Amino acid sequence: MSYAVIVSFDRDREYEIMLHDGDIQGMDRDQARAWLAGEFEEMGCIPSNPTGKILLLDMILNVAMDGGEERFEAGGEWARNYAIAVAVSLERPVIRVDVANFVVG
Repeated sequence: MSYAVIVSFDRDREYEIMLHDGDIQGMDRDQARAWLAGEFEEMGCIPSNPTGKILLLDMILNVAMDGGEERFEAGGEWARNYAIAVAVSLERPVIRVDVANFVVG
């Protein structure tokens, strides 16, 4: 199975990371959530939930936003690890992370 994780910072600034089953085999859902949570904490992201509870979609969006467009543009290991964690967490073949509108679809 193939996966596409598209991270959009604007209509003209989208970064697509293609993955295959072999790319995601080394990470399970708990590891994916732990990777996102670790990045969320390390970057000092702030939960959008008023109770302070950190939701999975909050982590996905905030880590992309605070990680910065430059990391996705460079297409290095960090962007690939992000895409793997998102694909494993959401288990969908196509995932769009719209940073500008703060939506995951």
